[in-house]
Amino acid sequence: MQDDLVSSVSSSHFEESSQLCAPQLTVLWRQMTQEACSCNDPLVRGLLATGVRSHSSFASALAALIGRKLGDRSVAADALSELVKESFDAEPDIVCAAAADLLAIRERDPACPDFVTPFLFFKGYHAVQTYRVGRWLWLSGRRHLALHMQSRASELFSVDIHPAAQLGRRILFDHGTGIVVGETSIIEDDVSILQNVTLGGTGKHCGDRHPKVRRGVLIGAGAKVLGNIEIGEGAKIGAGSIVLEPVPPFTTVVGNPARKVGVRHKGMPALNMDQTLPPIDYII
Repeated sequence: MQDDLVSSVSSSHFEESSQLCAPQLTVLWRQMTQEACSCNDPLVRGLLATGVRSHSSFASALAALIGRKLGDRSVAADALSELVKESFDAEPDIVCAAAADLLAIRERDPACPDFVTPFLFFKGYHAVQTYRVGRWLWLSGRRHLALHMQSRASELFSVDIHPAAQLGRRILFDHGTGIVVGETSIIEDDVSILQNVTLGGTGKHCGDRHPKVRRGVLIGAGAKVLGNIEIGEGAKIGAGSIVLEPVPPFTTVVGNPARKVGVRHKGMPALNMDQTLPPIDYII
């Protein structure tokens, strides 16, 4: 049934309008509650009840999860959950984007057996959803609170996304640990990024100074993409690469400094998570 849901409620079906995604959210939430009821481990039942079964909707569960994860003595968990609900009420597309991200993980990550697993346990997913709330706060002029959310997410998840950065939908931060996304970065829809990736600047200059990652890009583990450069649609960046120059669409680059390898490919590597590289004709 999970595979049927993935195919019938694909992440690409979550349209820009929050009204259009409401039926799909209902289907997704029904599936998640069924998954939560199927576990018989007595030590996990309470976690599944708190995280999923005790809530009436996907939005309610997500708000409680973010509040529970990020709450501390500075901002209590209950108060933070209410803040997240406020952001959802003001900007319902945040919820739709969060659901689309969850479906993207289920589609792309072979380590993801269902929807409940990434929702409750994948810190890359948690970091992106925390960013989405922080982004709303940033745009609402509540910048210190947005930076508090960024700081807490960095402490808890080892993922640092500036709330001024722009992230699309269907984003996968696989494993998540060590990912850094700078203030003027743009990550478009359908992008997959692995652990220890940096989208950073090249110095202390101000202004537009971070990468623009276009749709369908796959960035391998440990890659560093630095400066106000464009990573073209469907590009692939090999693990450990240092990228200092723009990458054309549908091109694979690898190395330090990164260079083009092979011929232009077709399709979106972020969707199939194909991290293999064509033959490399040089040695660093």
